[in-house]
Amino acid sequence: MAKEYSVLDDRLYTETHEWLLLQDNVGIVGITDYAQDQLHDIVYVDLPELGKKVKKGEVMLEIESVKAVAEVYAPVSGEIIEVNDKLIDSPELINQSPYNEGWLAKIKLSDKKEIDQLLTPMRYREIIK
Repeated sequence: MAKEYSVLDDRLYTETHEWLLLQDNVGIVGITDYAQDQLHDIVYVDLPELGKKVKKGEVMLEIESVKAVAEVYAPVSGEIIEVNDKLIDSPELINQSPYNEGWLAKIKLSDKKEIDQLLTPMRYREIIK
């Protein structure tokens, strides 16, 4: 039987397993429960610099696990305005709480229309089945 992964209904998703939680003109970004499970034990996160401009679909940061290095792609274009500093000392928070404590960065959106290209929770659930 296939494993059931948590997919929260208050966010949008990408086909590369990032999530976006929109708060006004800022998107909080993280990786999904499915993605953290595929990586196994996360040991390091290379967080982006504050003020860095990212384009939708570009590599935003890298996550290292005991198995692999994974690239995390920006789900939207904009400017990095905050990063989750807790991950520097506790990268395992991504495994333990991918949707809450393990968030990665906050992006101030430069083009809100890009949100329309993201996946609904229902559509993302179909992809990871």
